Amino acid sequence: MRFFSDNAAAAHPEVMEAILQSNRLDTAYDGDEWSARLDSAFSELFEREVRALWVSTGTAANCLALAALCPPYRGILCHRDAHIEVDEAGAPGFFTGGAKLMLLDGPGAKVTPEIVDEGVRSVRKDVHQVQPAAISITNATEYGLVYRASEVAALGDLARTHGLAMHMDGARFANAIASTGDSPADMTWRAGVDALSFGFVKNGGLNAEALILFKTELADEVAVRRKRAGHLSSKGRMLAAQILALIEGDLWLANARASNAAAQALASAAPGRLVYPVEANEIFLRASPDEALALRAKGFDFYDWGPGEIRFVTSWDQDGDDVAKLAEAIRAL
Repeated sequence: MRFFSDNAAAAHPEVMEAILQSNRLDTAYDGDEWSARLDSAFSELFEREVRALWVSTGTAANCLALAALCPPYRGILCHRDAHIEVDEAGAPGFFTGGAKLMLLDGPGAKVTPEIVDEGVRSVRKDVHQVQPAAISITNATEYGLVYRASEVAALGDLARTHGLAMHMDGARFANAIASTGDSPADMTWRAGVDALSFGFVKNGGLNAEALILFKTELADEVAVRRKRAGHLSSKGRMLAAQILALIEGDLWLANARASNAAAQALASAAPGRLVYPVEANEIFLRASPDEALALRAKGFDFYDWGPGEIRFVTSWDQDGDDVAKLAEAIRAL
């Protein structure tokens, strides 16, 4: 009974069917009929003109965006527990050609305008220190907390005050939208976001993520960077087909609601053990080594997360019986 990562979830049957439908001769790379529909499909979703490019990993989506927003000699403000810092093996520096990640603190891997402002002002305005060029936030965060549209807007206002670009790592963007009820537009460009990494693999996709550019003038450069980075797939139609299958009928949102609901069921079983509020599909609990061992002995698979903490992640296809059994086992600890 696996709760260790939504990366391991199955691809949705409609996604698999979409891949099958795209498995025929068409133009290579991104000139096919499916890729050609991405801009209009995402423009409708975000209520304005956007440019959308497929890539095969979230790391590529994040780092291609950051490379377009930050030159090699500048810096990117982010939380010290952000995925781009702790889980991407230096890829942001590789893709940007040397830009520095400038690390900030904040509870639950969230940053606030006050924290960001202090980070900006702590840098001397001279040639001896790296000057920030962008802010990157993760929604939902690595600890399952979400930024509401109003919180993103406050950061966006600050970014404009300091002349900074803004990137959102949305590996679990669907879960954040399902949790807050905010519109995709209000959560992103209306709040000042310039580029979004829109995650699909964790939410029913097979191997496709989307990079959404609200600064559409960056698209041509990002397309070149995508090729140079080795992410221009010759059968890109199969990536585009997956994404379209998830967004055109709001399947992305239904899947996120399902995984969030499973997480809430687990959270209700352990209110006194929660390390963070459960706002998306990740649950962090306080548990002793013996308690973690007892749960594993009953067949549950999850991550240890620091001393005395364990993490569960629910998926769009999580079996309801498994969720009920885990909730019962947590209550019995």
